[in-house]
Amino acid sequence: MADKPTKGLADVVAASTALSDIDGKAGRLFYRGYDIHDLAGRATFEETAHLLQRGKLPTRQELADYGAELVRGRELGALVSANIAEIAEKQKPMEALRSLVSLAGADDPDKDSIAPEANLGKAARLTAQQPLLVARYHAARKGIDVPEPDASLSIAGNFLLQVTGNTPSPRAVEIFDTCLVLHADHTMNASTFAARVCAATLSDMHSAIVAAIGTLKGPLHGGANEQVMKTLESLSPTGVAEAVREKLAAGEKIMGFGHRVYKTEDPRATHLRRLSEELSADDPTYFRMSKEMEEVVFETKGLYPNVDFYAATVYHYLGIPTDLFTPVFSISRMSGWTAHVIEQHADNRLIRPDSEYIGERDQKWKPIDERQ
Repeated sequence: MADKPTKGLADVVAASTALSDIDGKAGRLFYRGYDIHDLAGRATFEETAHLLQRGKLPTRQELADYGAELVRGRELGALVSANIAEIAEKQKPMEALRSLVSLAGADDPDKDSIAPEANLGKAARLTAQQPLLVARYHAARKGIDVPEPDASLSIAGNFLLQVTGNTPSPRAVEIFDTCLVLHADHTMNASTFAARVCAATLSDMHSAIVAAIGTLKGPLHGGANEQVMKTLESLSPTGVAEAVREKLAAGEKIMGFGHRVYKTEDPRATHLRRLSEELSADDPTYFRMSKEMEEVVFETKGLYPNVDFYAATVYHYLGIPTDLFTPVFSISRMSGWTAHVIEQHADNRLIRPDSEYIGERDQKWKPIDERQ
């Protein structure tokens, strides 16, 4: 007799990968063998993207070459540029990104190829264009122009410049850069699995990324960070503990807590808590509320915060609009998604799981006039 299926594919190994690994019991995350605690705050996002997409931490020359490729690749094509304003008028942020990345695929010079070199080029262009797509979408819906990129700034710095309209402080750039590193990849999460399933059909990279973005859009995956901020904004600063206890007693889920894989604290949350506290120096209200919420949820449910919980207040303090929190997730995760597509294409087999049929059997066909 066949084994019963595992609901949600929990603990089912769906692919082999050299990109990232998790030790859920110890609360550790690795990118190509490097502990996230060694990378966060030390490796830049550009270095991390190179590590994931090209297999190694770059030398100074390799980083300079990759950085130049990112600068060349961030220019948006004619089709996507022509449609941003109309899309911004009609679609919410994640819906818009789904559409814009699809259009960017039509503009890409390697759109008809999944060869290794073509995939490397597309991965760099997607990584470079995603922050600009988010910034251009945000500007279009507000009816303002996006500041020109600053050649002295990184991906993190230029995104903060283009979304807020203000030149960010060096420390703000460092903090946001660390956030991008922390979110860059996370084994076989839902959006990455969606990308690999699409890529396994030998579909192109942009199609796989559209599948990933559509999956990230869901509130049980990428949308959680936005919900965390909305929850904080709905609470009285002096009534956090009571409100959280009431929600938990009523069976409501508090977003930003618990994880399918980690049995202890999410290692990314460790860094984000520290960064949130640092950024809250001038206005500690939301950080204090977050700490109180964390203490109550752990006391009541024994749940640790995950990556989404403190990411919310970090992004808030950096001046990023709340409904762009999930699009920011996609800016970072683009480095991992594209690396997974490259890996899938390099050693491909169609991903086609089995299923357990639980419906009726031996039904007898009847002409339409005889059916009840």
